Amino acid sequence: MTDLKLIALDTEDLEVVSAHAQDAVVRVADMGFARRDRRFALLMNRFAWESDEPRGKGMRKRAALDFSGVTHAAYAGFDPASPDGVLNLLAVSFEVTDAPSGIVELRFAGGGTVRLTVEFLEARLTDLGAAWAASAKPAHAID
Repeated sequence: MTDLKLIALDTEDLEVVSAHAQDAVVRVADMGFARRDRRFALLMNRFAWESDEPRGKGMRKRAALDFSGVTHAAYAGFDPASPDGVLNLLAVSFEVTDAPSGIVELRFAGGGTVRLTVEFLEARLTDLGAAWAASAKPAHAID
């Protein structure tokens, strides 16, 4: 399976990144805002939805998701100082406030969110090489 290297420069691109990051498992200790560098990054164990494995529970891959041009990060619904906390990423979205700036929102299961104020949209999703069999394939109830 080929490693992903995706960049998002608009909302359509970010939808693709969000789809590939859906159901990623993220440790709170593995995310952070580098104010001086204007970057926010997180490491994740993402479910490889694009895997060509025909049966079984699928694969997980170690990956990084980072955002440039970040001026502020706000956390809600979880304790960002809890290094042992584990979150399940559901979606990543972008809302323009004063083009090209806006708000990137990372939504997690259970209501947790990270809201990033950005000068522009620039996100990168990069697989880091490690891959392993998933213990279960994520499933979602359809309302």
